[in-house]
Amino acid sequence: MKVDGKDMRPIWFDPSSQRVQVLDQRFLPHELVINTLATVDETIFTLKEMVVRGAPLIGATGALGVYISLVQTGHKGAGNDYLLSQCRRLKDARPTAVNLAWGVDRVLAAALKYEAYEKRVQASLDEALAIIEEEAVNCRKIGEYGLPLIEALSRKKKGEPVNILTHCNAGWLACIEYGTATAPIYTAFDAGIPVHVWVDETRPLNQGSRLTAWELGKHGVCHTIVTDNAGGHLMQHGKVDLVIVGTDRTTRTGDVANKIGTYLKALAAKDNGIPFYVALPSSTFDWRLTDGITGIPIEERDPDEIRYVQGLCNGKSEKVLVPPKNSPAANHAFDVTPARLVTGFITERGVCRATEEGILSLFPEKETRDKHDKK
Repeated sequence: MKVDGKDMRPIWFDPSSQRVQVLDQRFLPHELVINTLATVDETIFTLKEMVVRGAPLIGATGALGVYISLVQTGHKGAGNDYLLSQCRRLKDARPTAVNLAWGVDRVLAAALKYEAYEKRVQASLDEALAIIEEEAVNCRKIGEYGLPLIEALSRKKKGEPVNILTHCNAGWLACIEYGTATAPIYTAFDAGIPVHVWVDETRPLNQGSRLTAWELGKHGVCHTIVTDNAGGHLMQHGKVDLVIVGTDRTTRTGDVANKIGTYLKALAAKDNGIPFYVALPSSTFDWRLTDGITGIPIEERDPDEIRYVQGLCNGKSEKVLVPPKNSPAANHAFDVTPARLVTGFITERGVCRATEEGILSLFPEKETRDKHDKK
């Protein structure tokens, strides 16, 4: 995607330095900071502290983390035990997004095909970069398959803007290109369809007001930031035509884990008869799970993310304490929306119902494999 006319991704490999570089999302939208990842410890910090975030990007970062483990100073030629231990550390960095383990395991398998160090390094880099490009293509396809949903609403509204509500940031910053939830929005906008996006602020880290609004603004998409709890009111008064969100992990039966507050949006959409779609690449499906509420691990993060807010003050980023100093806080990062509240999924293979049958109609190869896995 372009930022001020320049092509930009949230992660990339720099051939000249042979290093992995990432856009530090903690400082957006007020500062554009780029970090270099040279060690597994730096990669784990980057994942845990949400320098990078969003399921597809987490998976890509984990994938490149395997390469980093092989080339970091002092570990040239280390054996399988070392490599496996570093991969376990990477996978433990963020528990909810299934893409992390998927990306790490895929690159690990590619690396273990070779004994020679140089071949192992090259295989890990090639596989990680392949994942990055595949996810970019998948998100583009999500945009193409989601476009008809917005086109149909635009026809009904006879040219009036289609009002879309989204939660958190499921844009290119969370992916590689295009985003998941934002991909149909960008595709519609680029096709000349008038759209307007209601952007949930998404507490506690304000990924909506900081990141989604920044993205949409750079692309020229009309948007309005609202409080997290405004969605129901907007729906009641006919100001939302469609809800599209992303997901960090979705079960084979259609239960959706996403940023905390998504469940409440789905309930409000159901009550008001508004379509609620979840956009995701196939890498975000957890094909082993059938019950999201009991099976998906929900990350609990540092309570200080709730207690403090960060923003720009006199040209400098500052953190400010909001509640009483000694008041306890609990920071559940995700919730699970049951499949019954989801209208459908937008994937790189098409749109389907939020049922096991609907999902497998797009991914039939998973049916036989997972029947074997369950035995």
